[in-house]
Amino acid sequence: MTIRDTPEQWEVRATSTPFRGAKTSVRTDEVVMPDGSVAGRDYQVHPGSVAVLALDEEDRVLVIRQYRHPVRQKLWEIPAGLLDVPGENPLHAARRELYEEAHVEAADWRVLTDVYTTPGGCDEAVRIFLARNLSEAAGERFAVEDEEADMELARVPVAELVRGVLAGELHNNCLVVGVLSLVAARQGDGLEALRPAGAPWPARPFAS
Repeated sequence: MTIRDTPEQWEVRATSTPFRGAKTSVRTDEVVMPDGSVAGRDYQVHPGSVAVLALDEEDRVLVIRQYRHPVRQKLWEIPAGLLDVPGENPLHAARRELYEEAHVEAADWRVLTDVYTTPGGCDEAVRIFLARNLSEAAGERFAVEDEEADMELARVPVAELVRGVLAGELHNNCLVVGVLSLVAARQGDGLEALRPAGAPWPARPFAS
């Protein structure tokens, strides 16, 4: 038996959007269940995101510390951002986020993993890239605002991040998934076997 996720669409009898925000909305679908009954399902409609696990030559990961109001915590995270434009190439978005949040460029890009963050209540899909061969970006730093104006930057050894994840000290989804995926890839076929940066992404189709 092959263990893999597969596309499927159950019948939707009715749909409405009771809330629309600046970037996301909430949708209510009336979904036909296998026994023929109809059940309401509320979920957040999300444009999708990209995240970047930027790894330097000293085996350190570039991380940022940022206030996240919904959980009332400052979290250590990897650079990430929304796919603001429908159909936007995720690699282009990832390069932009790495530049804007850390003023860093990378010469080597690969897809580390693709995830749905909370598929029971949100359709957000995230592509996490591995970026290597880092260098300081040219030009002036990007002007930040709001929560990003209070961000801290650090480079932390992979082993220290793994320890923090397993100790329950680090909680950001993309950081946890990215770091543990990096370790798994190294223990498996190696980083060179990862998918190319332009690999298809059915969850969020894009132009090359």
